[in-house]
Amino acid sequence: MKYHFFLLLIFVSVFGFSQKPKTDLKTIEKDLKSDKSAYNYEKLIFKYKAYPRSLDTIEARYLYYGRNFIKNPVITTDPDFKSLTEAFKANNFQDCIRQGKILYDKDPTNLDILLILLKAYDYQKDGDNFMYHLSQFRVLTDGMKSSGDGKTEKTPYLVNSVGDEYILLNILNLGQDYTRGSKSVRDGILDIWEKDNNKVYIKVLYIDY
Repeated sequence: MKYHFFLLLIFVSVFGFSQKPKTDLKTIEKDLKSDKSAYNYEKLIFKYKAYPRSLDTIEARYLYYGRNFIKNPVITTDPDFKSLTEAFKANNFQDCIRQGKILYDKDPTNLDILLILLKAYDYQKDGDNFMYHLSQFRVLTDGMKSSGDGKTEKTPYLVNSVGDEYILLNILNLGQDYTRGSKSVRDGILDIWEKDNNKVYIKVLYIDY
């Protein structure tokens, strides 16, 4: 069976949500750290790695935004991540998978790492690992999409990074013909993507309590 990586974002985009309760980051942080909480980080990560398709929307949201509260997340300026991207650019997908697995173990909900692993497994025609990480990718992007409806400044989609914002834009099928305006808001930057009379609001979070 052949897996088409470039159909990935289209495949993800068909899933929507009828209810979008407010995303409370302080509550997420508190619950993730509580051993008694059903949303304890270690419990959710175990489920995410073992049975990603079994996670519901609320659990997905906790995992996606919970990345803001883990110790030493992998960021794009890290030497190890730069090394991974160099292997990716060189089409050295075997080394890409080797390095990607190491970074995945450190930061399993990092969308950038998941995307690189997906592309590498697709080129290697490794369908099992591709579908496994695709399920995880869908879980996290579903959590991101459930944070708001993007229709107003009060109900924006919330994303952890600019990189995640562009992943969301692809999922929403917002093309280059949209223009972006930005303004500073409490705990982030609000981007307004506009085309004709259509506006989509996305807030890039800056967590600093």
